[in-house]
Amino acid sequence: MNKKKGPTSRDIIPCDVLFINPPWVSKTQNIRSGMKHAMPPLSILSIAAYLESKDYIVQVLDVHVERLLESDLRASMRRANPRWVGITLLTATSVAGHKIAKIVKEECPNCRIVIGGVHAEAVPEETLSNSAVDFLVRGDGEIVFYNLLQAGENTNSVKGITYREGKSIVMNPPEDVTMDLDIYPRPAYHLVPMHLYYPAIAAYKKLPVINMMMTRGCPGKCTFCNSANTSLRTRTAASVVEDIIYLNKTYGIKEIEFFDDTFTVMVKNVKESELNNIDLSTLRGVVNCSEPVMEKSHKVFLKRFKHINFSQDALCASYALAENTFAVTSGGFIQPTQTDCVNY
Repeated sequence: MNKKKGPTSRDIIPCDVLFINPPWVSKTQNIRSGMKHAMPPLSILSIAAYLESKDYIVQVLDVHVERLLESDLRASMRRANPRWVGITLLTATSVAGHKIAKIVKEECPNCRIVIGGVHAEAVPEETLSNSAVDFLVRGDGEIVFYNLLQAGENTNSVKGITYREGKSIVMNPPEDVTMDLDIYPRPAYHLVPMHLYYPAIAAYKKLPVINMMMTRGCPGKCTFCNSANTSLRTRTAASVVEDIIYLNKTYGIKEIEFFDDTFTVMVKNVKESELNNIDLSTLRGVVNCSEPVMEKSHKVFLKRFKHINFSQDALCASYALAENTFAVTSGGFIQPTQTDCVNY
């Protein structure tokens, strides 16, 4: 059975909101070269899905996985002609992201550009020093972005945003934390080229692989981490299993990597009986858990999947890439094509 692939930049259509995932810049081949990967940008896909549920026309442009040239970006912007553009920033993508923001303004001068992501939130003044950037979203983006779209010119009433007002930086109060993550729709996987994504070397058992998240936040107080002092929340096990089935049946996904900061903290979800409601007879699992504090949850996982020949033989291979990764895997192997990203 043929599985869906998903749209690329050539399929971009006029829209209300366009989200852009900037490229990771790699100039040299070094020890980090083997850690290169391209996975769906879950944060913007979740926001995109939420806005679609509110009847906005949304498109996503993944510059990273498509290795787009500047000319490709400009052509996509002209086709999309969005009123709003959202760009997510990590530190590794910040230089490229800021240059993309300037290109977007040149092609669509009347659109408003919204920046989000952990890097932007960590350095708001620096982010807003780019004259092309209009707003910065802090925290979970779904409700904040929607409220910003609805606000029109009354942005001073929108919680969770930071923006310029003259020569000053205005930081509105934070948006209330959403504890029930099941209110958000499934990430908008249908808006990205799912067939192009690939994991880092040695971070998988079977291909194709896709990332997911069940929790947000962390109970830890590590001073170096952006997740410190955030509220730990989780989706229900039932909704996660539903998404695993969807990804397998729709895109032929054979392995799921959970990118949660502390996935196994939620022992109750690990034990949830909903996992018994799907046929796991042809699946085998791999769980990676390196933190001693997670030992109890780790043992629960091993016991729970023992009846389907559960193994932990990939533990050492993934320690350097993810502290807590759970994968559900079945047959098939497709060699990913790993290439350098475009240097913006």
